[in-house]
Amino acid sequence: MLDYIIANGTIYDGTGQSGYQSDIGIKDGVIDVIGDLEKYSALEQIDASGLVVSPGFIDMHTHSDFTLLVNGAAENQVHQGVTLEAIGQCGHSCAPVANPSSFSKSIIGYHSGLPITWKSFDDYLSHLEKQKLGVNVLAMVGHGPIYRAIKGEDSSSVSREELDEMIKLLEASLEQGAFGFTTGLEYWPGSISTPEQIVELCKVLPRYDALYATHVRNRDLFYDLGFTEALATARVSGAKLQISHIQPKFGAPEYAMKHTLDMIERATQCGVDVSYDVIPDVWSFTTMSSILPAWSFEGGVPKILERLSSAEERKKLKINPKPVWQLVKEKQWEKIALFRADNSPELVGMTFDEIGRTLNLDPYEAALDILLQEKDNLYNATWTSQSFSDHDITLCLQQPTCGVISDNIALAPYGKLKNTRWSPISYNWTARFFEKYVKNQQILTLPEAVQKITQLPAKRLGIKNRGTLKPGYAADITLFDFDKIADKSSLKSPNVYPEGFMHVFVNGSLELKNGVRTKANAGHVIRRNS
Repeated sequence: MLDYIIANGTIYDGTGQSGYQSDIGIKDGVIDVIGDLEKYSALEQIDASGLVVSPGFIDMHTHSDFTLLVNGAAENQVHQGVTLEAIGQCGHSCAPVANPSSFSKSIIGYHSGLPITWKSFDDYLSHLEKQKLGVNVLAMVGHGPIYRAIKGEDSSSVSREELDEMIKLLEASLEQGAFGFTTGLEYWPGSISTPEQIVELCKVLPRYDALYATHVRNRDLFYDLGFTEALATARVSGAKLQISHIQPKFGAPEYAMKHTLDMIERATQCGVDVSYDVIPDVWSFTTMSSILPAWSFEGGVPKILERLSSAEERKKLKINPKPVWQLVKEKQWEKIALFRADNSPELVGMTFDEIGRTLNLDPYEAALDILLQEKDNLYNATWTSQSFSDHDITLCLQQPTCGVISDNIALAPYGKLKNTRWSPISYNWTARFFEKYVKNQQILTLPEAVQKITQLPAKRLGIKNRGTLKPGYAADITLFDFDKIADKSSLKSPNVYPEGFMHVFVNGSLELKNGVRTKANAGHVIRRNS
């Protein structure tokens, strides 16, 4: 007796091969059999006629480290077919922790009602394992927490002794289950760390067959330096490299994406193990604190707030030679919109050009005012901009080694996360990918598209027994109506579910049935080498 039979669906198994009609039998959380199951019996049968049956989608780049502790259901992800997240990206992770009170102010998605009671990476994963999770979760360890555990909020030069202590923390985190190491070199403290320091840390990774994923130091004017640094880091350290959200930003020359892909091809020919991914949207998003120059983060949030409160210091803050967006430097405020500011909700969804006129302020001053008003939660304030080129995205998608990511956080339209906004496509990134690039523009075939968010990320991350529909593999399965897939989000109303997703299994439990969420939360925490 099987637990479930998925009957009459068109199976796209994640390998990139064409779809075929067959049945799938699930038992004890795994795929038991694939074939003609007419003579089999099951506790429940799902009629998948007219539906695509694919492996559950793997989001290999998210920032859900803390929001999964607030609400583990990951409603926005499950409703669009995601069954596994890789957290701890861009140098941000929730462990290791030396000083919980100061560390909390740097956590993406932090909620003050949930105390930080863990210190080591193992402690954090154990804490996460106690949570009821709607998706499977694997974690990378970020450079930021490792740096802070040794240096705190100090921006002074890292000594050899301090670097050795960071290396020990990285090794411990990998031994405790981290799948790899990440950096965010546009963000403090990555922005003040030297290539030599990052290389020394990355030299640890080959011993653990662990991945190095990086948000590079620059993707606009000096994009070639940013990507070359990443490639050089992998070459010198021997680490496997994943370049996160590779698409260049506003300010880069039109040929930047093609040039970058040429550099990667050459590096690959020379033996560097490199891959990359894209966000399927032209809207970029990040924390508003990224408007500030690197030196201003010295002393942490209390000192940042002091500087924001001083008219004289503000003049210095606006002299930023390396803004995260060239749009700011070019004063193209009509292309930048406020996306989340808990203490300025009336301004959310407006462009900074509109905000400036509304407040009768220079848009730059308005942005700094909004940050100041967020107080201790200033890292939670986010904004979005039209920074990416659709041409660059489509060029990348056509490359066989390019994955697709959300850069998302796990959310829910109820409870403590009800009003939390992260990106314009937090609830719709897979729908956007399939609807725009597969159904409408036909950049990819359906088998190719499924492979990019199933088998490809599973192999790159080193996940065992997931990412493909195969007997013995975990029953993470998504069923959707390709013809009805639709992204329903907008800049002003991002937190709405997409259309077209019918059923989602996580570890053999039915979490989405006929488009409606069940009470099941069957996700597991997956540790490296577990």
